[in-house]
Amino acid sequence: MTTRVLLGFTIALVIAFGARRRGLLSTSGTLISVISGTLAMSAGVRWGVLLVAYFVIATALSSWKHAEKSARTANVVEKTGARDAFQVLANGAVFVAAALGAAIWNTPTLTAAALGALAASMADTSATEIGGAIGGAPRSLTSGKRMAPGLSGGVTLVGTLALAAGSAVVGTVGRLLGFSTIATWSAFAGGIAGALADSLLGSTLQERRHCPACGALTERRLHNCQATEGGVETTVVGGIQRFDNDWVNLTSTAIGAVVAAIFSRGGA
Repeated sequence: MTTRVLLGFTIALVIAFGARRRGLLSTSGTLISVISGTLAMSAGVRWGVLLVAYFVIATALSSWKHAEKSARTANVVEKTGARDAFQVLANGAVFVAAALGAAIWNTPTLTAAALGALAASMADTSATEIGGAIGGAPRSLTSGKRMAPGLSGGVTLVGTLALAAGSAVVGTVGRLLGFSTIATWSAFAGGIAGALADSLLGSTLQERRHCPACGALTERRLHNCQATEGGVETTVVGGIQRFDNDWVNLTSTAIGAVVAAIFSRGGA
C-alpha cells in the first residue's frame, strides 16, 4: 500500500508539474491534481491508470484548435486559462471519492459510480472541445434558439456525438483495465446522463449575466467588449447567483455517478 501511494504521488507530481509548465494548471490546480492522482492510485492501480488516461485525453482535446476556440469564446467563458483548484475538483472530486469508497468497501455499486462520474466529465469535455471546434452555432437545449459559442446550455449535433464518444472512451478503457462489463456499461449510461444534465443545468439554473455596455449574454463577471481597463462589470439576469460552470460540472459528475450506480444495480 505504501509503495503504491508513493508511486501514485510520483506519477501525479510529474504529470501535474508538466501540465503546470505548459500553462494548463494554476498553482492551486497543480496541488489538487497531485492530491487527486495520489488518492486515485491509493484506491488501486487501475484507478490511477484510468485517471491518467482521462487527463491525457482531456488535455489533448483542450489543446486541439485552442486558439480558434479561445477566439470564439473569450468574451463569454469566465475561466479561459490554466485550470484552478475548483475546476480540478469539479471534474474529479466525485470520481476520487467513489473510487476510494469502492476500494474500502469493495462495492460494485461504488465502482460503477466512480466510472460514471469520470465518464460524465469526459463526455462533457469531449462535447465542449470538439463541438466548440467544429460543431458550428450551438442551440439551447431547452428552447432550441441559437446561442453564442461558449455559453453553457448550448448543444450541437457534433458535440452530442462527441459526448457519447467521450463516455464510451471511459467505459472502453475501464473494460481494458479489467472492470466488469456491467460497471463499464453503467459508466457509459452515467456519462451520457451526466453530460446531458450539464447542458440542462447550464441552460436553466446556471448563473447568466448581461453586459450593460454591449448587451451581450455572458458568463464573465467582467466583459471585455470595450477598451475599458479591467472590462465592464456585468449583472446577473438569470439562474442562481454564484451557481457557475464549476458548480454545474460538480453537480453533473455527481449525477453521472448516481445514474451509473442505479444502472449497475439494475443489471446485477
